[in-house]
Amino acid sequence: WYSLLLCCAWSYARLTAIFSPDNGLRSACLGNVLRLTLDKTLAVGSQLEIVDGTDIIPLSQTLAAQCGYSIESDPWGNTKVFASLLGCYVDNQADVVFTFGLRLRMYRDGLSEQVKHVTETCSYSPWASREILCDRNYMEVSLMVTPETPVKMVNGQQVHDSSEDAIPDAFVAPNGIWKMTFHTPDPKVMLLTDAQRAGYGVMMTQTRLVIRSPYNTAETYSVEVAGVPMEVFSVSTYNKIGSLIVDSAAACPTGGVVFTDKVITWHVPRRITPLISSAVKILETHMGVYGQRLDKTKMATRHYKLSVTESHIIIEFPVGSPDGYYKSHAPDYAYHITYTVEPMLELLWRAENTQADTRYKVLFPITTPLMPRPPHVIDNSVPEQRVFDILLGTFLHDVELINITFTTRVLTVAECNARGFDVQEHRFANSSKTFSLRVPFSDEVVLKRNPDPLTTVYFLPLVFGLLVLPEQTPFPHPAELEASREDVVLPTITGSCDQENFYVSVKYGSQQDNFQTMMLHAGSWRELDTELAKLYGLTDNGTHFSIIVHFTAPAAAFEDVYFKSIRARVDLLLLETLNMWQLNDFSIACYFPLTTTECYSNGTATATAVKVESVSNLNPEYLTLRDRSCKPAFSNDRFAFFSFKLNSCGTTRTFSDNVMVYENEIALPYNTGKQSRKSPFAQEHTISCYYLLNYTKTMAFCASPRSTDPMADPGVGHLVVQIRLSKDISYTLFYQTEDYPVKKYLRQPLYFEVELMQSTDPQIEVVLENCWATLHKDRTSLPNWDLIVDSCESLDDLYLTVFHPVVADTRIHVPAHIKRFSIKMFTFTKDDVVLKEQIFVHCDAVLCDTTKPDGICSGQCANPLRYANSLRPTGSKRGMSPLPGDFWPLVAVVSATSV
Repeated sequence: WYSLLLCCAWSYARLTAIFSPDNGLRSACLGNVLRLTLDKTLAVGSQLEIVDGTDIIPLSQTLAAQCGYSIESDPWGNTKVFASLLGCYVDNQADVVFTFGLRLRMYRDGLSEQVKHVTETCSYSPWASREILCDRNYMEVSLMVTPETPVKMVNGQQVHDSSEDAIPDAFVAPNGIWKMTFHTPDPKVMLLTDAQRAGYGVMMTQTRLVIRSPYNTAETYSVEVAGVPMEVFSVSTYNKIGSLIVDSAAACPTGGVVFTDKVITWHVPRRITPLISSAVKILETHMGVYGQRLDKTKMATRHYKLSVTESHIIIEFPVGSPDGYYKSHAPDYAYHITYTVEPMLELLWRAENTQADTRYKVLFPITTPLMPRPPHVIDNSVPEQRVFDILLGTFLHDVELINITFTTRVLTVAECNARGFDVQEHRFANSSKTFSLRVPFSDEVVLKRNPDPLTTVYFLPLVFGLLVLPEQTPFPHPAELEASREDVVLPTITGSCDQENFYVSVKYGSQQDNFQTMMLHAGSWRELDTELAKLYGLTDNGTHFSIIVHFTAPAAAFEDVYFKSIRARVDLLLLETLNMWQLNDFSIACYFPLTTTECYSNGTATATAVKVESVSNLNPEYLTLRDRSCKPAFSNDRFAFFSFKLNSCGTTRTFSDNVMVYENEIALPYNTGKQSRKSPFAQEHTISCYYLLNYTKTMAFCASPRSTDPMADPGVGHLVVQIRLSKDISYTLFYQTEDYPVKKYLRQPLYFEVELMQSTDPQIEVVLENCWATLHKDRTSLPNWDLIVDSCESLDDLYLTVFHPVVADTRIHVPAHIKRFSIKMFTFTKDDVVLKEQIFVHCDAVLCDTTKPDGICSGQCANPLRYANSLRPTGSKRGMSPLPGDFWPLVAVVSATSV
């Protein structure tokens, strides 16, 4: 209920009307009521006042019902004020012209900021003999009276009563009314002052008696007329002036509404028996909304219907018609809506026995029961786009999305958008709205599972946190979305071999290393754990891991043995960790050189027996030569090694042409107790050595005297000199090719090292003849700047080049082969403009014979003749101005000259 402050309207002449749709105020004279409309920008935080002289009268709910005012506000503050033309504080001129004076005082932060004055004048005539007005908070009846007629009217009969001359003036109001008898239906007498204190409004105008009653008072009662509940008040009013006793009654419907999902039907009794005692004829029927009559064209456009039956006046209008409004609610955290509209029914009937007419107007606000509207979640996701695309709706305009609860956290709408979830609100022409949300499959709030090795199921459980405004009523709406894709990239295995090793590489799939690697190791499957990873030199770079398996390692299975080679195989198996699905299996077999028999010229031989996987039960320890006492010199679970003389262990000798052949056999003895006779080694495994009987080698030589000592001829070759940039003064770590260009700050030291490569000659010394810097890779390009001139530092430089000594260590065996120097980082400037480009460093190096020191070969800067930048022209100058935070890349390039 909005507070109203009213005053008497006769001060209206001093008020200035500020009443225009542009400023949020609208008014309309609607028959016997005035309607004032204020939009929410004016109504919320404001008060209506009418000044009565110097008094300001607050209009409470009680006083509003007593004085003929009602207020209707929607939940957002848009307000309609209805005022009866016969209400309090209205300037009434002969019951024809009625003037209202209002003052709207606006408050912000509890302080009055602005006052707007409003006046409105309405004209209304002719009045019916009786007019009944049913508003939302009061019932009003006004009757035409002629005070000049000195009679009493009780049930239409004149009654003389001389006792009224004895009524004390203290009980008589200025309008002559002094007491009232309420029929409840039992009579109840009240003095006028008592009735007014009870909330009743009583007044006499120039031609009419006006009585107003709130609903649900002690003196009103309820009846049911034609099945419609109605509230009634009936009263006899005693007026000393003219000795009038006037019977008045009003009856207003409090029900009669039938709801369906699409239509609201309102029934009003055609014959309202508390008001009608004889036959009547209905002269007019009108339908309207918010007090405003509607013509038949507007009614048809809006699908309103007004019909009259034997017992009822019936009004039908569709739920959602534009004259009402929807409102959201969330009882028990479930989304509902209601629809509210205020139809008006106005009747005019005439009593056939008295010809007195009655105008009957009802303003009847109707709100539907709560209608559940569970929101719908529409999954617009396209799995190929790898994004959940969700639409939530539909909601009324008074619902806001506040946050979304995911499995791991709660995010506000702003936080969702900052995370890249793209939350949007979509409004439609009918003021409804939906919300959309897009969540990438890759985000951590999306749960994932794999029902099979190739498929990923993406699961997004969430709860939308919504709020109904302006009540700030929260309610949630859960949703679960699921999408699946065959998007798993399985790990792959590749392999190769050389003369000794298997090289196996496993490339991770889309699920990285979420698998278990199994190796066939020593005849059984075993996980590639830390121990095996160390054994086979496992390396991992984040996308692959690799192992190296020697062909004799336990992970290599021997398939077959040949005279000069062996066929070995490595098997790998990749299993998904959780479900142990087989993701990949791999097998690679290669031939490796292996000599199983060696025959020596000293009459001995060696032989190696290999256990292959087809005889998994063989124990090489039990193998022997023909002579069972000749056992392996060495054996393990895979090999048996024999070393013996060819005239022992049962070896036989045969001759064929010019060849002598020794033979023996490797076999299992018959009674080992542990080996099966079915083993292949139960058959003979022949060892053969072949020797030529007659074999002659001829060797000849001759000698001649030497007249002179041998001398080396001069030759032409290449010596390599390289320049490197060290990371610090220790000269232990150097930048590699892929590190260039190197970024350095101004004045930061740069440590260079020039080294003669691939030479151990201590008689050679490297001497740096000239070093300089350029902006381009071309060593002859301009601009340039000298760093070393004639083997000495350049004096033109404010920051001199520094030479560093070189001593022998584990890396440096000939210190003379290396020269070290350092400079300060700089940049070129041209016309006072800093050239932020790369810098290239070049050097000319001379390789000197230390046995013949001369000129430049006298040593580094041995003859310090300084030619300050005189040898090389320059087009720019070197810049060393400190520029905080700036740095330039550096690229080092060397050019070497040998002598």
